[in-house]
Amino acid sequence: MGLQIIYLFKQKIMTQLLNAKELKETASIVDLLARLGFEPVKKYGKEHMYRSMLRDGDSTPSFSVDDKLGAWYDHGNGKGGNIIDFGIAFWPTLNFNEVVEKIQRSCNVPTPSPKIQRPRLPVKARNYIIEQLKPIGTHPAITNYLQSRAIFDMAKTKLKEVYYHVKDEKGSIKQFFAAGWQNEAGSWEVRNKYFKGCLGNKAISFIAGDQKRVAVFEGFTNYLSWLKENPDNGNSVIVMNTLSLLNDGINKALQYSHIDLYLDRDNAGFLATKQFIATLPYATDKSILYEKFNDYNDMLVAATKKPGDKGIVKERSR
Repeated sequence: MGLQIIYLFKQKIMTQLLNAKELKETASIVDLLARLGFEPVKKYGKEHMYRSMLRDGDSTPSFSVDDKLGAWYDHGNGKGGNIIDFGIAFWPTLNFNEVVEKIQRSCNVPTPSPKIQRPRLPVKARNYIIEQLKPIGTHPAITNYLQSRAIFDMAKTKLKEVYYHVKDEKGSIKQFFAAGWQNEAGSWEVRNKYFKGCLGNKAISFIAGDQKRVAVFEGFTNYLSWLKENPDNGNSVIVMNTLSLLNDGINKALQYSHIDLYLDRDNAGFLATKQFIATLPYATDKSILYEKFNDYNDMLVAATKKPGDKGIVKERSR
């Protein structure tokens, strides 16, 4: 009976992942926003600029959508992602599955059946080219960014400097660089002071370690922050890279008997933690370690700040 329950649970997860995958590849963020009553204030080629609907009092457009890439970024809070990440942020009281269903209904996307073989959907056009990978510490701007996050030493062995260019609809080429963290799809999660995104397909990242114990994080900055304080910890590690891959993280964690969760202490993080524990009741919420802060990295930055420094720490609102 136990094996049958696990099999049915995994089948349920695969159905949810199929729905989420099709949504990310076919549903339009601009269309979803229009259906929710939000229109862009400005347009710059393929980029649509909105007054942020995720924050109050956004007087100047700071919410950017690139519908060709299927990505958004809120310059006011430094968060972004795909259409499911937006749904999680916009409907913080809904769990992952409810968000997927909400987007499907809002965008009139039909729910697929896992029993029917469907042709692969076309992936959004790739308009970026990765030119070069270099060791961390090569570019001073990337070094400064990682130092501001207090993870430079850890990043030197876990990240790369990613140099790439993007071609717009007019054929103009713009050069970019960022700190990069590779996921299981071989794509790069890239971060710098002004941008957060993914070059390629979103996927979780996994580091093999202890066969019974695993630590779970939302993003690599929090993982590296934890690693800095726990350099000798031998746990396996799951970094989801986005909460839209929550079910991937849960599915990966199934094989472990001891699970520590280090997710953000915001509405989306609390809900993800709740869903994780509801599915795997023996998982432990470790976010109490940084209860006064939004995430592990914010706590680390606060601890390493010198008196009088202007930090980037954002304490959790109470």
